[in-house]
Amino acid sequence: MAGLVNGAGASPPGSPADGYECARAWSALTAAHTRITAQLSAALDRECGLTIHDFEILLRVDAAGPAGLRLGELSAVVPLTQPALSRAVARLAARGWVSRAGVPDDRRGIIIASCAAGQAVLRRAIGVHAATIGELLLDRLSPDEQELLARVLSRVAAGPSAEQSAGG
Repeated sequence: MAGLVNGAGASPPGSPADGYECARAWSALTAAHTRITAQLSAALDRECGLTIHDFEILLRVDAAGPAGLRLGELSAVVPLTQPALSRAVARLAARGWVSRAGVPDDRRGIIIASCAAGQAVLRRAIGVHAATIGELLLDRLSPDEQELLARVLSRVAAGPSAEQSAGG
């Protein structure tokens, strides 16, 4: 195992097949995510009474505007199982932060919309989020590094392009 740690027998540093560098990058990404998520979660709970998933739900629903968002669309962007997401939305609705309504032409469809109280708690939470992310991540990066990070993560989040999917 010492050979892998020292790079013996590995691909040349910086090559696409350099497994050690890949593992180092992954380790750094997951460690940063874990640290930031834990502290953001604690701050959102302490200041707003929200879980990180509640924040994500309120943010996505608010961005959808007055028309709201179908529960199925929400499940595609919030990392919860469908039953857990339904329970989270029910808790937010019970607090008066979102409303749930049936879709007229789809008896099984549910539309989630933001309420005024939900928008107010979201505004507070956005401030907490910005301060926490600033302190733990962005303040440690130069403006150029922040721009690079945003571009790279946006590209990764978008998934493979049509060209890459076709093998070209």
